Amino acid sequence: MAVLALLTLGGLWIGGRIDAASAGERSGHESLPWVVVHEGDTLREIADAATREVDPGRVVRRIMDLNGLSGSELQPGTRLYLPDGLAP
Repeated sequence: MAVLALLTLGGLWIGGRIDAASAGERSGHESLPWVVVHEGDTLREIADAATREVDPGRVVRRIMDLNGLSGSELQPGTRLYLPDGLAP
C-alpha cells in the first residue's frame, strides 16, 4: 500500500511538471502550481504531497475552495490547482 502511495505521489509530481507550460489555461490561476488527479488519489494525499509543514486538513480546504469543489470526490484526469506557495 505504501509503495502504491509513493508511486501515485511521484506520478502527481511528474504530471505537474510535464504540463507546466500549459498551467495558464484557467484564468486567474496561471501562476499557481497544479497536479493531475490519478485513479485512487485523495485530497488528503495531494495535500500531504504538497506540504510537510502545514496542517493537511487546512490545505485540503484551501484546495477545495480554490478549485470550486463541494466535496472530496475526485475524477481522474482533473487538473487541481494548489494554493500559492505549495508545489507537488
